[in-house]
Order: sequence, then C-alpha cells, then structure tokens
Amino acid sequence: MSRHFDDQTLVIASHNPGKVGEIAALLAPFGAKVVSAGNLGLDEPEETGTTFIANAELKARATAEASGMAALADDSGLVVTALGGDPGIYSARWAGPGKDFDIAMKKVEAALGDTKDRSAHFACALSLCWPDGHMESFEGFVFGTLVWPPRGDQGFGYDPVFMADGDDMTFGEMEPDQKHLISHRARAFRKLVDACFSG
Repeated sequence: MSRHFDDQTLVIASHNPGKVGEIAALLAPFGAKVVSAGNLGLDEPEETGTTFIANAELKARATAEASGMAALADDSGLVVTALGGDPGIYSARWAGPGKDFDIAMKKVEAALGDTKDRSAHFACALSLCWPDGHMESFEGFVFGTLVWPPRGDQGFGYDPVFMADGDDMTFGEMEPDQKHLISHRARAFRKLVDACFSG
C-alpha cells in the first residue's frame, strides 16, 4: 500500500528551472505548494547511482533530510539504442558544466555518425521521500526517433531532437500541454498520482 501525500508543501529536488516548472504544472491540480531545492539554497547531491531510480532516490532522500519536508526528485534522460544506452543517466553531464544542451545534442549527433539506427527513448524515474525516510518510486518511458537538425524551442534538454513514435513533431515543437499528455515524465507522474495523490 502506497503512502498518501497529505503535506502542505512539496520540495522539488532540482535546480533545473525547466524541470521544476514542468513538475509544478503536473502537480497543480493537487493543491500542493511547490518549492524548489534551488530556491531553498540546498546543495545538489552528487549523483552516484547507476540507474535513473537510484539517482532519483538519492536526490529525494538528501533533499527531504536537508529540508525536513517531503521531497520529490526526478532523474531522467535520453537513452540512445545505437550508443548502448548513452547518454542515459549522464544526459545532463553531456551538456557540460554550463548545462548547454546544444552541445549535448551535437555530441549525440557526432557519436551516432553514419549509424542508421536513430531509435531512442526518454526515461523518467520519480521518487517521493518523506523526512522519516519512507520512499515511493515510479518510472515512465516514451519511445521514438532522433531527428536532425534540432526543431522547436519549447521544452528543454534534448526535446528538439526527439520525436515520439506516431508523432510528426519533436518535443521541442510541441506546446507544453501536448507534451504533458505523452511524455516520459507524464507517464511516471500518472503512476505517482494514482499511488500517492488520488482519493
């Protein structure tokens, strides 16, 4: 049985404004007041996990302990089939210290070279941790194809080069509401909401 979220405030364990905004929008219907770890001046823990779930849990636990409030962490990334799953959990690191995803997208394109296989998927792990250490974790995925050159200026990260199966627009070209219906984060969120926010 999952634990129901009844707290007033939820800390988003992220310093990424795009990610915080997306999570806040998804949580808006549930009335939780959302604050980011960045706004609270909390340090970002080192991501030493080897999976998306491990890193999400590590960030959620560190933020819940530091803030004394329930914390929600997201670890997500782009998994490219022909690159053996890279950049994967290192998706943000491929963007360098300046978090420049133009650089990251160029790195992916260069690494693929003439490879014909452009299949990829986005993965998202969400972990909700309470100050007493109780943790709930969920995953969501969306499969698709990589396209070049990048298209669109919506979203963030690798969105401009990712086109979900069955779509003819990249995530970078979609309006946020449209992306929220099908994204990896939205799919993980539905599981989180069903378990911890509904009813």
